[in-house]
Amino acid sequence: MSTAPPPLPRPEDAVGQSELELLQLDTGPVVDEPCLRADAARNRARLLEAAERLVAEHGAAGVTMEAVAAAACVGKGTVFRRFGDRTGLLAALLDHSERKFQAALLSGPPPLGPGAPPVERLRAFGCAMLRRSIDELDLQLAAEPSADRRHTFAPRRFLRGHLALLLRQAVPEGDSELLSHTLMAYLDVALLHHLTEQCGMPAERLREGWLDLVARVTRTEPPAA
Repeated sequence: MSTAPPPLPRPEDAVGQSELELLQLDTGPVVDEPCLRADAARNRARLLEAAERLVAEHGAAGVTMEAVAAAACVGKGTVFRRFGDRTGLLAALLDHSERKFQAALLSGPPPLGPGAPPVERLRAFGCAMLRRSIDELDLQLAAEPSADRRHTFAPRRFLRGHLALLLRQAVPEGDSELLSHTLMAYLDVALLHHLTEQCGMPAERLREGWLDLVARVTRTEPPAA
C-alpha cells in the first residue's frame, strides 16, 4: 500500500511566517543557491527574465541557450555555466514562474493576494492562472506530471489548497475539497491546450467562463462587464 503524501502547508499558515517558504518544482539540487554572489544572482535573474520573454513571444521552442544569451546580452558560456543545459534552463524557468505566482498569492497586492473578499480572490486566481498557463502553454505541458502524480505534485497541491481555503471562506456550507478539485479541473493545462490550440477558443471566452463558474459555485452575481 502506498504511503499517503504529507499534509500540504495551509496557505493561511504560510502568510503568517516572517519568511515565506515557497514550494518548488523538483528541479534537482541547486548546491550554490544559498551562497550565490550578488552578481551571480543578478545574472541568473536576468537570464530567467530573458527566457520568460522568449516563452511569451515564441513558446518553449524559442528558448535555446543561444537565444537566452542574446536576449540577456551575456555570453553563451554564462548560460551553460548557470543552468548546465536546455533541460536545466527550462526546469529553472518553471520553478521561477511557480515561485513568483505563489508569492503573489501569499503576499502580493489584492485581489490576487490577501486583503480582498474571497469571491474577488477566486475570480482573480483563475484569471491569473489562465493568463499564466496560456502564456507558458507548451512549457507547462512539457512539465506535466504523470497521471499517478498529477494530484500530489507539490505546486498543484499548493494551488488547490489555496482554492479550498478561499472556498471555505466564500461558501462555508459547501464541500470545499471537492469544489476545489472542480475549479482546478477548469484550469487544467491539457484542457487549455485543447481549447485554445485545437478548438481555437479565445482567451477572453475562457476568462468569462471562469467568472461564470465562480458565480455559480458561490451563488453570487458575476462582475459587470
